[in-house]
Amino acid sequence: QVQLVESGGGLVQAGGSRRLSCAASGSIFRINTMAWYRQAPGKERELVAGITSGGSTNYADSVKGRFTTSRDNAKNMVYLQMNSLKSEDTAVYYCDADIFLYSSSRFRDYWGQGTQVTVSS
Repeated sequence: QVQLVESGGGLVQAGGSRRLSCAASGSIFRINTMAWYRQAPGKERELVAGITSGGSTNYADSVKGRFTTSRDNAKNMVYLQMNSLKSEDTAVYYCDADIFLYSSSRFRDYWGQGTQVTVSS
């Protein structure tokens, strides 16, 4: 019914930049909040950044000033611009969205499959 597909992951040197994209597809009526999470080996999944349909954003303290999230509501896409990357940013990054389908009666939470970002020092 709904697919969230992340792209843009890969290997990047410390201090470099990377842009992640996430596309939501399916019988989507409306998307509320979209967010990026990450999970490093041996650690719990953590919120990186979130953005509401109106464009309000919030960030984890560890990425404030370095990462920026944005979205294109017309395309059902969300982005994560990551600058000044550090080795501790290495993780699988997941896209998360709160979606109301045409066939649904309420918003439901959907996840992408994740994309690996590896920062080499």
